[in-house]
Amino acid sequence: QATGGSTSVRAMWVPLRRAGAAARIMLIAAAAQQWRVDPASCRAQNAAVIHLPTGRRTPYGALVDIAARLPVPTDVLLKSPNEFELIGKPIKRLDSPIKVWGEARFGIDATVPGMLIATVVACPVPAGKLKDVDDSATKKIAGVRQIVRLDDAVAVVADHMWAATQGLAALDIDWDDGANAKLSTAEIVRRMAAASQKPGVVARKDGNVAEAMGRAATKIEAVYQMPYLAHATMEPMNCTIHVRPDGCDVWVCNQVVARAQAAAAKATGLPRERVQVRNYLLGGGFGRRLEVDYIAQAARIAKQVAAPVKVVWTREEDIRHDIVRPYYYDRLSAGLDEKGMPVAWHHRVTGSSVMARWYPAGFKNGLDPDAVDSAATDFPYAIPNMLVDYVRHEIPGIATGWWRGVGATHNVFMVESFIDELAASAKRDPVEYRRALIGELPNSAAGIAAAAEVPWGGLSPQPARLARVLDLAAEESGWDGKLPPGSGRGVSLQCAFGSYLSHVAQVNVSKDGEVRVERVVCAVDCGIAVNPDTIKAQISGGIIFGLTAALFSEITFENGRVQQSNFNDYRVLRIDEA
Repeated sequence: QATGGSTSVRAMWVPLRRAGAAARIMLIAAAAQQWRVDPASCRAQNAAVIHLPTGRRTPYGALVDIAARLPVPTDVLLKSPNEFELIGKPIKRLDSPIKVWGEARFGIDATVPGMLIATVVACPVPAGKLKDVDDSATKKIAGVRQIVRLDDAVAVVADHMWAATQGLAALDIDWDDGANAKLSTAEIVRRMAAASQKPGVVARKDGNVAEAMGRAATKIEAVYQMPYLAHATMEPMNCTIHVRPDGCDVWVCNQVVARAQAAAAKATGLPRERVQVRNYLLGGGFGRRLEVDYIAQAARIAKQVAAPVKVVWTREEDIRHDIVRPYYYDRLSAGLDEKGMPVAWHHRVTGSSVMARWYPAGFKNGLDPDAVDSAATDFPYAIPNMLVDYVRHEIPGIATGWWRGVGATHNVFMVESFIDELAASAKRDPVEYRRALIGELPNSAAGIAAAAEVPWGGLSPQPARLARVLDLAAEESGWDGKLPPGSGRGVSLQCAFGSYLSHVAQVNVSKDGEVRVERVVCAVDCGIAVNPDTIKAQISGGIIFGLTAALFSEITFENGRVQQSNFNDYRVLRIDEA
């Protein structure tokens, strides 16, 4: 049970259609059996089975028990697109009203009789340990019930959050910073730069890059870096848990419920079947709740508390101990012909591997396929000689994870920025340059259908679809139109997970250097749009996330410690900027 990786709709909508079609056949068969008529004379419509000749009608609910005992059909006929009644129409989400009215239940809203509240502080240095703590002042604070020591953290358990946070602030903690005590962003970059000098595991090799580079008229090189990024979910990490000798109950919001159960079982030493997880709505996931570190920590705390306990991280704890998006240090080089078009392309991706930690089976022969997504796979341009290699480089103690999107969230930036450098070198318009690089334009309806069946990308991008989103974005943005002084436009093109997107951003730089994004136009082709309203919301959220990362966000280290702590120094795009 998981949601993540942009796979939920793509992976499940066809199986769910098949399940619905099978259920429809079984319900019709149940009704026909009751009425002793031919199933072909019946129709399922509006939550009931109708006998067309007589108009008799039985609601689904009255047929369920009979239908459940019938054989499940293995071969079902799905509706063709021209028969769709809901698919493709903008349908409002059923959970929006309760969220607006404040009635929705998120993990942090879980309430259990007799529950206590805890908040926690972990060693500020990655992989550091707790040496000692003086809790005498904390014990004097009204409402504080208990101080729990872990090997790398301290928690204060209290009657309410205010007492817990006050108690935490009163602790006098002595940490053993360990091997990462002197870690800094400058040192991280130095290590990454050194690692990027060595050849990596080949992710893609087309033609002969060395030979083509040698005969190129012009050679261009660039280094791009992207910082660590925190998820900063609106709902901070939290987990309510009750550990008993005979079992464990967990109330949490998480993207991987089975992993949540396994983490609690491992931390408590209980058999997995003795752990029950109740999953709530997520106040922001973005990949952060694909992790279970906060659940395991809450379980270790709750083992020492003789009551249900809700463990809530403060915002500061959340940002300083996030499982961050990897730092990437990428080297790109290209050889251009006399017309300024690339004849050779080399992209070396250097960064940690999320896949190796989170899903080791997907990390094969030293290659993280996610880390090179949209660089080696789903690459939108036709370049005859290409080499993409991957250098895995881990910074000890810093756990990295997926962030809003996956590999495409960094590689599209690297690739598209470098394409702009090539277009500038060739003195060609960025849209026109990309259009020329797309290659031949076959239009394959079969390819669109095939892509819809594959939950995790990897198909060769279709040039016609790339060209259409690029042209549409350029047209709708008024690409060739006049701009006010200090403003400019930039364009990007990408294929990821079977969807094609092009963005045009209109950006103004004031005389004092302040950057402000004035407008973003995005063209999207995702094949069959199951719910256009949800897609529009997803793209809007992605644009705001992307602008936040481009303009403000970075996690930096000094003396082993994360320097950011809250929205004052880890900014997000604000309403007046959106």
